[in-house]
Amino acid sequence: MSKKLLMTTVHQYAAVFEEAPEGGYTVTVPALPGCVSEGDTFEEASDNIREAAELYIEVSKENKNNIPYTSRVIVAPVSVEV
Repeated sequence: MSKKLLMTTVHQYAAVFEEAPEGGYTVTVPALPGCVSEGDTFEEASDNIREAAELYIEVSKENKNNIPYTSRVIVAPVSVEV
């Protein structure tokens, strides 16, 4: 009996988590425009954005669109005086 080898590609993106004023988190993936989710906990938001990104990529493949890749991302605090 021969076994089929399943090959998958793993894409890695930066996700931006913001605490929502009413509680929980809103999360976006800047490299995937419009890919937004939320969750009551960080873990839930993380799971939800992973699922949203998977769906985003699946739809991109179905529509024969290019799958966005992310380059090196730098996250740094910015001080603003007002």
